[in-house]
Amino acid sequence: MPANSALRRTLAVAAALPLLTLAACGYGSQSRNDTAGARIAAGAKKTDGLDSVRIGYFGNLTHATALVGRQKGFFQKELGATRAGYQVFNAGPSEIEALNSGSIDIGWIGPSPAVNGYTASQGKSLRIIGGSASGGVKLVVNPKRITSLKDVKGKRIATPQLGNTQDVAFLDWAAQQGWKVDAQSGKGDVSVVRTDNKVTPDAFMSGSVDGAWVPEPTASKLVAEGGKVLLDESSLWPDEKFVITNVIVSQSFLKAHPKAVEAVLRASVGTNKWINAHPDAAKAAANRQLGIDSGKALPADVLDPAWKSIRITDDPLAATLGTEARHAVDAGLLEHPKLDGIYDLTLLNKVLVAAGERSVSDAGLGAK
Repeated sequence: MPANSALRRTLAVAAALPLLTLAACGYGSQSRNDTAGARIAAGAKKTDGLDSVRIGYFGNLTHATALVGRQKGFFQKELGATRAGYQVFNAGPSEIEALNSGSIDIGWIGPSPAVNGYTASQGKSLRIIGGSASGGVKLVVNPKRITSLKDVKGKRIATPQLGNTQDVAFLDWAAQQGWKVDAQSGKGDVSVVRTDNKVTPDAFMSGSVDGAWVPEPTASKLVAEGGKVLLDESSLWPDEKFVITNVIVSQSFLKAHPKAVEAVLRASVGTNKWINAHPDAAKAAANRQLGIDSGKALPADVLDPAWKSIRITDDPLAATLGTEARHAVDAGLLEHPKLDGIYDLTLLNKVLVAAGERSVSDAGLGAK
């Protein structure tokens, strides 16, 4: 390959890497800190001697564990007199930056920012310590323009942003159909239009895109506007499971305060158990917290179908993280990442076994 071509490719890949930090449900980069609603039980003791543990998450249904755990007070209960502080993010880069700077200690985040945050720091910044959600991603189309999967060829399909989790998934799916698409420009047998999830419904309604490969609740918003679900990404994965949200922690915090991390994971496992046992009440609790975080709760015609498509799980589905990373490599958006050590599931498995549940696997990517 000529030197100039090699240089251009290197720069293109380097430019794409930061975009891979965008969370699966990215909605921008602003964040908000709020600890006012925490309730501490009388006589409670501090965990690990800490005044607070700062938890980050997105105001999105795919972060239901954090939404419900906060709304129902599960995190605060497990942390005792250590205050559970919260910071709400709109995109992966800002959450990774907050974790790296020490502004938050633990966070709920999508797979792409977890991978890029880990690799960009040469394996020194974070660990994935638990699972949270699977699924909740769909290809929604204008039924007047697209009636079958083969009709997608030649159309304009929105994804949240270059290199984000859904963008990579759509590029991989298009390649599986035998279609050629330039990952950087989005041009080819199908046009990939990178559009922020906040404006995708407007783009869909105006006809500037023919469909979108997007997470919930954006997918259900499009359906409420007349769209049709042509494909649920879950159908493409073994057992219809793939990671959409994980729990991460800074390595320094994990080393210094394992009891606090264990308390948060105990709350996470307890929250997930409560969600799965009380789906309707959990849906309402998540929506209440969404209303507090964003100023507007979701209407029923969006909330109900979105909630049904998301699976809440303690399992981080580690094998699927490696597959998603390979898809990004195949698309030319990521150089081969070194993911060895990205997981540390020791405390999660301790909590699960104590609760009478099965331990989960790190797919050979655990810290040694």
